[in-house]
Amino acid sequence: MYGKAFAPEYQGALTTLSVNSSLTDVLAEGTERLREAERSGSPGEAARCGLAVAEAHRRLGQVRDADRAWKASYRAAREAGDTAAMAWALWSGGTLARQRGAFPLAWRLLGLAAELGERGGDVVVRGYSLAGLAETGRIQGDYAAVARLHEQLLAEARRRGEARHTVWALEGIAQIHRNTGDHDRAYVLFAEAAEIAERAEDRRGHAWALRGLADVLSVRDGDTERALELLARAEESCRAMNLASALAYNHKMRGNVLYRAGRYPEARDLYRLALEEFRAMSEPRGEALSRLGLAKSLARLGRDRAETAAELDDLAGILERCGLRHAREMVARAQEEFCLPAEAVR
Repeated sequence: MYGKAFAPEYQGALTTLSVNSSLTDVLAEGTERLREAERSGSPGEAARCGLAVAEAHRRLGQVRDADRAWKASYRAAREAGDTAAMAWALWSGGTLARQRGAFPLAWRLLGLAAELGERGGDVVVRGYSLAGLAETGRIQGDYAAVARLHEQLLAEARRRGEARHTVWALEGIAQIHRNTGDHDRAYVLFAEAAEIAERAEDRRGHAWALRGLADVLSVRDGDTERALELLARAEESCRAMNLASALAYNHKMRGNVLYRAGRYPEARDLYRLALEEFRAMSEPRGEALSRLGLAKSLARLGRDRAETAAELDDLAGILERCGLRHAREMVARAQEEFCLPAEAVR
């Protein structure tokens, strides 16, 4: 049985904030409480409030502000001698590093966060940090290395009745199944995640689950209209909470759905929108995936073959350097489809 979802990253004076609070509201209140803690000479409270500020900036796509905020939170936690708060700050920094495509740094910071969480006796930040490591590996396409960790974290979350973490783990495992071709299993897991998130009033988790369901319905069943309907529902939550990254990925997925349906002009426009959004928040993975979708759409609409080849070659190099295996494989398939002679494709 799962209770109502909560946001453990909202700490200190900010524990009354909801998991569904608008990020602009979180940022405003967090900044106010942080200043109060700094004025009163309370580094422990400053660290806790600074964590919420860092996370709000990160989720709003304000990368530089988020980077400054998590580092300030860590310094305040260290001054206060609060090991668990140090772990939370490192978790935020590691999550930001992953969002920016700095995967080696993400591995290092999240690993340190897990160690400090265990040392500080905070099982939640330890779990979130291990989850961050698992998600980093999954995003890079190293499924064999992190599938078992996903399952372990799912079991722990179910045992503690933590709805939000259960939803995260289900969605991660579902994504692995989807990317490895088991669409039926992916659908079942995304559906369970959506049901738990909805009951627990976790709008962020619910929006991501709907996105996953829309993807499977599109690629497995060709059910374009149902997929678009689910994405429209998810977008409502993204806009209500000002989830910049989730909204950009929603738009990118809508482009995918339209592309699969052969609606190339509409797909092109959605990919362009998503590309602008990802560039504004300095999120290289989303930017690369949007560029790939846009390149494929333009190729379908008659773009010069040499231009398509050059674009895909550039993307392949970027993804190779980033270590994004699954995305690199997607580019390779596009290169075969649009750039090579028919003899080579066979």
